[in-house]
Amino acid sequence: MRTILVATTAVLITTCSLPPSQLEQVQASGELRVLTRNSPTTYFHGPEGPTGFDYELVEQFAEHLGVDLDIHVPENLDELFGQLEAKEAHLAAAGLSITESRKERFAFSPPYLEVTQQLVYRYGRSRPRSPEDLDGTVKVVAGSTHEQTMAELEEEYPDIEWEAVSGIESEALLVQVAEREIDYTVADSTELKLSRRYHPELRAAFDLAEPDQIAWAFPQSDDDSLRVAAREFLRNMERRGTLAQIQDRHFGHTERFDYVGTRRFMRHIESRLPSYRPVFEEAAQDYELDWRLLAAVGYQESHWDPSAVSPTGVRGLMMLTQRTARDMGVNRLDAEESIRGGARYLAQVHSRMPEQIPEPDRTWMALAAYNVGFYHVMDARILTEQKGANPDRWLDVRDHLPLLTQPEYYRQTRYGYARGHEPVIYVDNIRRYYDVLAWMMPETPGTRLVQHNGEESGEEESADSVTVKTW
Repeated sequence: MRTILVATTAVLITTCSLPPSQLEQVQASGELRVLTRNSPTTYFHGPEGPTGFDYELVEQFAEHLGVDLDIHVPENLDELFGQLEAKEAHLAAAGLSITESRKERFAFSPPYLEVTQQLVYRYGRSRPRSPEDLDGTVKVVAGSTHEQTMAELEEEYPDIEWEAVSGIESEALLVQVAEREIDYTVADSTELKLSRRYHPELRAAFDLAEPDQIAWAFPQSDDDSLRVAAREFLRNMERRGTLAQIQDRHFGHTERFDYVGTRRFMRHIESRLPSYRPVFEEAAQDYELDWRLLAAVGYQESHWDPSAVSPTGVRGLMMLTQRTARDMGVNRLDAEESIRGGARYLAQVHSRMPEQIPEPDRTWMALAAYNVGFYHVMDARILTEQKGANPDRWLDVRDHLPLLTQPEYYRQTRYGYARGHEPVIYVDNIRRYYDVLAWMMPETPGTRLVQHNGEESGEEESADSVTVKTW
């Protein structure tokens, strides 16, 4: 790969002039080359395009410098550090902790986030109170500070069983804990809070170390003009309160998040739904939807709260992005318009699904696309077919959507990484909410429904025993 931190700009240099600084080179080239990682806390492609805490921060830095942002995602941490050390990028914005060993190789910006490494287990398993209580294997990401922490812990507790795994991110290990595939993992506190929104059974057993400081990493160089610019940028962001706003947008909601149980849902049916039911019914009729399905989407999105705001900036009762609200011609902050916009958007996504997909699978895939994006669902269908399963069957596609978090699979796709576990849980939740609403509020004359009966002997078959509208 090319080494970029050399004078590549055509600049006339005389014996009386100084060579351009690194900052000047970046501005003259019009490009800031940044290394990062695919993860919920750093960088990934959402329904609206690139997003993530580190991505948003470094994007604003590039805008501050007046240059374009050139993002690159190495295969693993070792490769990221190798490319940075070889000066193949200007900096790494990848949720990196400042450690003594890393400071020997790289220079760092001021820290912009603090996280705590936590031992994670699944609820239902006996909670370990200390490393001595561990009765299984701890798996961590190879090359991470978590690996370093476990190595240090092993010196004090030699009987600890642990393994460093390459080619995987913390998010995937957290999912494996949630699905009982592994015993324990180590995650940063921010990662765990985000994952618990979709895997509420995950628990922090205990903290493993003092809080880590997260910062951007730069290659060692005698010219630190770019790092100085980054330092001033981050300090100004902190002084203006912009840094705190970005942190709150991406992580603040995790403090307030409460995984909604059936009892709370039932209470909200009585206290909140009556105010919006007529609007759900009218919007559903206009777009030929089952109003109860539309209401279930609204509950999953916001708990029927018109003032809801997500970490990525989507707002309102149906949690529409600004772009989607504009395309649908609605004010997303108005509850009635939000419902109408959500109904129209869901109907459009459903109509884009390949015609050969039968119901109810077509509806479930449309819901998944409403959450993660249409093209990520299409990528998952391609992976499903490549694996020899049926891309027109939701139960097969839902098994392959999570593969979009794994490099060996998402690198084969056109639209890349996605948080593929989330649409699976999203659709499952909506289906449960819909079943309750359908049970409490039977179909009325004129509502076109089709009954899909399945065997009740197995979980997958019983999941298909749902009354759902034919679109």
